[in-house]
Amino acid sequence: MSTQDTGTAIPKCIHDFLLYNIFRCQQSHSRLIDSLIIEERRENHLHFSKNYTAAIQKESRPVLASLFGEKRMSVKKQTPEMMDKAPDFLVNLRSHTIWEKSTVKLFCTVQGKPPVCGIVCCFKTIPEIFYLYRCTVGDTALYSAVATNPHGKATSKATVTVKIPITPTHASKLDVTLLDKFGVTFGAEGETCKLVCTLNVVPDLPNLPPEVMWFKDDTLLAPCKWLEMAVSGSAASLTFPHLNKDDEGLYTLRIWTKDGTAEHSAYLFVRDAVPNVAGSPGAPMDVKATDVNKDYVLVTWKPPNITTEAAIKGYFVDRREVGSSDWKQCNDSPVNVCKYPVHGLKVGHSYHFRVRAVNSSGISRPSRRSDGVTTLDVTESKIEGYVTLPGPPIELHASEINKSYIVLSWKPPKPCGCAPLWYLIEKSVGDSSHWERVNPSVQLHSPRYPVFGLEDGKRYRFRVTAVNKHGSSDASEPLDFIQKMNLHGVPSAPGRVVASRNTKTSAFVQWDPPKHPNNLMGYYIDASVVGSKTWTPCNHRPFKHTRFVVHGLVQGETYVFRVQAVNTYGLSDESQESDPLFIDAALSAPSVPYGISLLNCDGSSMTIGWKQPKNTGGTKITAYYVDKREAESLKWSEVNPTPTKERIYKVENLTTGKYYEFKVQAGNLAGVGVPSEPSRPFLCEAWMMALPGPVYDFKFSEVRDNSLVVQWKAPLYTGQSAVTSYYLERAKKGSSEFVAVNEEPINHRFMKVTGLEKGERYVFRVRAVNAEGIGMASDISQSVVAKALTGMKEIECGVDAETGDVFLSFEACEISQTSKFVWSKSYKEITQSERVTISTQGRQSKLTFTNPDEMDLGIYSVAVTDTDRVSSSHTLTEEGGSRALSYNIKNPVVPLKTVLNYEILEKGHVRFWLQAQKMSSAVSYRFIVNDKAVTSGEGTKISHDVSTGVIQMTVDHFTKANEGTYTVQLTDGKAKAQTSLVLVGDVFKAALKEAEFQRKEHIRKQGPHFSEYLSFYVADDCTVMLTCKLANVKKETAFHWYKEEEEIVLDVAPNVMSGSCTLPIPMFSRKDQGIYKATLSDDRGKDTSVYEIFGKGMSFILSCLVCSSMQDLVLQCTPEGIRLQCYMKYYTEEMKTHWFHKESKIASSEKMRIGGTAEMAWMQICEPTDREKGQYTIEIQDATKSYSRSFDLSGQAYTDAYAEFQRLKAAAFAEKNRGRVVGGLPDVVTIMEKKSLSLTCTVWGDPSPEVTWFKNEQEVVSDAHNKITFEGGRFASLTINTVTVEDSGKYSINVRNKYGGEFVEITVSVYKQGEDIPEPKLGQMSKPKATPPPANQDLNRQSSLMDCLAQAGITSKDSLNYL
Repeated sequence: MSTQDTGTAIPKCIHDFLLYNIFRCQQSHSRLIDSLIIEERRENHLHFSKNYTAAIQKESRPVLASLFGEKRMSVKKQTPEMMDKAPDFLVNLRSHTIWEKSTVKLFCTVQGKPPVCGIVCCFKTIPEIFYLYRCTVGDTALYSAVATNPHGKATSKATVTVKIPITPTHASKLDVTLLDKFGVTFGAEGETCKLVCTLNVVPDLPNLPPEVMWFKDDTLLAPCKWLEMAVSGSAASLTFPHLNKDDEGLYTLRIWTKDGTAEHSAYLFVRDAVPNVAGSPGAPMDVKATDVNKDYVLVTWKPPNITTEAAIKGYFVDRREVGSSDWKQCNDSPVNVCKYPVHGLKVGHSYHFRVRAVNSSGISRPSRRSDGVTTLDVTESKIEGYVTLPGPPIELHASEINKSYIVLSWKPPKPCGCAPLWYLIEKSVGDSSHWERVNPSVQLHSPRYPVFGLEDGKRYRFRVTAVNKHGSSDASEPLDFIQKMNLHGVPSAPGRVVASRNTKTSAFVQWDPPKHPNNLMGYYIDASVVGSKTWTPCNHRPFKHTRFVVHGLVQGETYVFRVQAVNTYGLSDESQESDPLFIDAALSAPSVPYGISLLNCDGSSMTIGWKQPKNTGGTKITAYYVDKREAESLKWSEVNPTPTKERIYKVENLTTGKYYEFKVQAGNLAGVGVPSEPSRPFLCEAWMMALPGPVYDFKFSEVRDNSLVVQWKAPLYTGQSAVTSYYLERAKKGSSEFVAVNEEPINHRFMKVTGLEKGERYVFRVRAVNAEGIGMASDISQSVVAKALTGMKEIECGVDAETGDVFLSFEACEISQTSKFVWSKSYKEITQSERVTISTQGRQSKLTFTNPDEMDLGIYSVAVTDTDRVSSSHTLTEEGGSRALSYNIKNPVVPLKTVLNYEILEKGHVRFWLQAQKMSSAVSYRFIVNDKAVTSGEGTKISHDVSTGVIQMTVDHFTKANEGTYTVQLTDGKAKAQTSLVLVGDVFKAALKEAEFQRKEHIRKQGPHFSEYLSFYVADDCTVMLTCKLANVKKETAFHWYKEEEEIVLDVAPNVMSGSCTLPIPMFSRKDQGIYKATLSDDRGKDTSVYEIFGKGMSFILSCLVCSSMQDLVLQCTPEGIRLQCYMKYYTEEMKTHWFHKESKIASSEKMRIGGTAEMAWMQICEPTDREKGQYTIEIQDATKSYSRSFDLSGQAYTDAYAEFQRLKAAAFAEKNRGRVVGGLPDVVTIMEKKSLSLTCTVWGDPSPEVTWFKNEQEVVSDAHNKITFEGGRFASLTINTVTVEDSGKYSINVRNKYGGEFVEITVSVYKQGEDIPEPKLGQMSKPKATPPPANQDLNRQSSLMDCLAQAGITSKDSLNYL
């Protein structure tokens, strides 16, 4: 389609806009009629010279006029009249009155020659049928169908009236208003979600909240495990504790109010949870159990959407009894249809079911469990008492046939018999007369049975027999031949998909239904960003209708859409992709301008300004129309037949002294909007005041959470002198208290306002200043919210790595199809020039400085048109470093990781090298030595390695002639680098000495040699070991040790083949100092290693010995006190030992005793007190160095040590004073009978002990035969008068006091007269055995110990601690 006015083809996007979007605005019928009448008045005067505005108006106005039956605007005909018949409607549109949420179909029949080009109905081009789905009250309107061909047009109209069903309820006396409403919500399975709508309830009665109803897809909801509902005077909420895809749908809140109902709807989207196995499908949904019988139910579900996952191979069905947590899998192999017959259930039990999907990657998460169902026989027949045997089952048929199974169904027999029934099923394959039992081991009680395991391609017949306890019936009539197959299969692909704009983040998608629906469940819609080849699901639960609003899209991106149909057998093929759709708000006419103000008046003309409409209609406003009237008149007259694009207009030919009113209309691509309210009357009188007039045209940008930038235009009336500066004031919306933003006037027309509160609305006004003073305040600006757009980014400053150009880059968070990036400096628009270039691609725009200098410093900003104030700014300063970086890039250098350096290699070769961070294969370089270029040749090798960036030159024979300056110059593309090394004087001498040494080393290593010269280490037993490592040796190589040129011969000869030799020096001391030497020789040469042990070398070895010998201080308690001990493996007289308490040196005394042995040094604190707490240190000094170990004797360590000392002291005291036998008793006594025996001993104890005698462990009592005496507390005796053989035995004496005692045994042997005297055992005392205190003293032991401790000098407090 083209237009003669512009000679340009109308773009497809505008053509689609005409067909799909122009009438989607929800304006009332009467308001649009007024707009059309106003537009008609201008039809002969509208002339838009650029873009496609004229073409659009000429296309849209006939549609608008036809829609409402008004006189259409005159539009120049573009097609010559050449055909012979105009369109005519044979069947006109019919009016409808329907209930809310219903679907209405408008259709008509039209004829014409040539054929009618198309029918335009409401906002959609249709063939002859138009559907309105899920109608709302807002769809009530007059609809028109317009048929056109080159000969003319015909119109048919019909009224659609949508009514709300009247639900019986009590009338509400509350006035309820919905405030903050829940919007489109996105969640994931397993998350918690809440839909909240705040309310204003009048009156607000706490005990009488409003009546609230929640609906999901027109189904009334009730609270359950998955839904929680709450309502109060301030909010109504619906909470999902655990989201599932079953919850996805359109949710509606409906509240009964005084005037009827208030309601709000929004869609809830629930995406799949993260799968347990990557690539596995999403969970099925809407699991239901139907056809419930005694032991059988049919489980159905809906398949999940798959986009990037592999195709679904089948499903597993699980069951569990209500109240149990154990799930059992019902099918062994996956079933490939979305229903499964579960049999073998228990009669009267309740069950839940769930389903899992399977693909090649794994198994999905389980679906939400179904509602509980109880297995009961809904068709059970009445038992007949007079008939024993049942009749045959009737009406046998296959209720389900597919590739996985066949479900047989029948009705119970009549008569049923007088006992409960069960059934037997038989099958026959093909034409065979042989019948085989299908359920041999299962008693079947339900008239349903799924048959699995049938073979593909074979035909089967089935029959059923009824059985009770009395016998079986005749078989039923056999079923006709059947075989397993999918009768329908998946639906065919949906038809043409059409997408159109809806909002900034959503699109309206509609499609034609599939030609073969095959029991259609719904549709899945997918979206893909053009060029990404990645599809994402738009809905996660099948949608039943053929139009859908896709939410969650990114504004400014271009999408394509596709649709799949869903039924029991799975998903259809994808439809063809829709045409690409740029995501932006649907176009509509703009809302009304407002804030008309007077900016200047000269007595015959008035200049007025106004604010831009709050809703621009989704596109740029391209026209404003101004009307005027005298204040006392009702007649409006047109001011500007030709529209103006600016929000300022000078109205001329006015009469001085009269009051005028003005109103303004705005127009865009969609048409002309509704006129504004009339302004207040303005007096046409020339302004003569000295002060400046008001500023105008406020503009806001860079809106953030706590700041924004305000811009304005200078006043048209400047007063008697030029405007020099401005004052900016701000206030919160609704407040009359304005606060000055700047204390000092500013001389530019923009200002960044900071310190704002996030989420608050602000208004601003400005006063201009001239030489006479401060002028009048401007009109208050439109309000602006201090809140940054989601995803807003800032300008980034950088330097191009290739060209070195400084650039400012900005990425817009949102963009429309008509958006442009406007760059400014100091908020004045920048145009293309030699200094900068502007490039834009998609959402990103870049401002590049070609040759930046001081003139380019300043504030740079960018704004994106036709967006919600997407903008940012950046201050370019000298400190930013961008200019220096730019210079470096334009004048590049090869970056060096290491500058020119040298190293001495083996054989005395010298390598000069450097390393670049990176270099290409095209790199070139040269070495210069003393201003002469050097090339590879004899004795000099030059090379490089691109992978490592190393450039090197190796000099084989380094001599005095090589002293001088070395330089490397290298070039890599545009980059260059140079590095030098000065090798003269002492530096050169050191290098030359090292080179000569390395040459000698190389020669030495040709024969046997030391790879590591002599060194020493200290072994664990403190033996000093001299060691060396050998290389290039053989069996014939001789090794010798020497000290002071005197050979040392070891017991074991050194083994040179082991690679090392060691000389041990045990008990090292100063006598071992001297010069030690090791020699290594064979026919290839000789090598020597020397180690000097005297002076510092001696001291160093001693230091190592002391260091490795000293152990940590340990604590040891004794009866005399607390002892600190340091064990040592090595000690000589050269070592001096000192003890310190805190920082004071300790001298040996009665209180602090110091001593030691060859293996240990100790210090004992006798009778410690609290004064001895603190840190103790032992310090051992050798000839040059001291070594120390410390122990902190305080806190718990002191408490424990002191308690142990008290215990040992008390035990020693008790041991000293217990009862004991001092002497006098032999081990064995031999005596002839009839003689007297006296056993006498000396005892001791403090206090005096008690003495008890025993014979064979029985106490001896003093009598005439056995006389016991104890004299002076020291002498105890037992005298046996006239001994007999019976007196032989084991005697013992127990000597004890309160501290204890001991037990001494004596063996007495009595022989008869005339017998040989036994050989006596001479001179051995009996070995005493310590005994505990007497039993009768146990109760007094504590007091005795207290007495003991007191005698030992231990206080009562200390003794209590011990006890």
